[in-house]
Amino acid sequence: MKKKKIISFIVIGFCLLATAFVGSSCSSCERGCKSISSDIDGGLYRVVNVYDYRGKLIATHEGKMDIQSNESKVLFDLNGKRYIYYNAVVEVIEK
Repeated sequence: MKKKKIISFIVIGFCLLATAFVGSSCSSCERGCKSISSDIDGGLYRVVNVYDYRGKLIATHEGKMDIQSNESKVLFDLNGKRYIYYNAVVEVIEK
């Protein structure tokens, strides 16, 4: 009986902490929730503008996509095609 009460208190405490974390309005929590939503739902509706280093617009893409990036490349899938940009300036705007 004592063991059940302890486990119940732990579960209730965890649920309260999780609710407080998700329900908080801090910016990092909102970004985290949006990232999780994007991962689960296959991306967010975005506009992607790609520029060369002189500032000339190379390409514009618009649609629902999930974007991956590192120091030298940006990649995403859109309408069944994979786009990979190396060493370019990529502007991503969420709609």
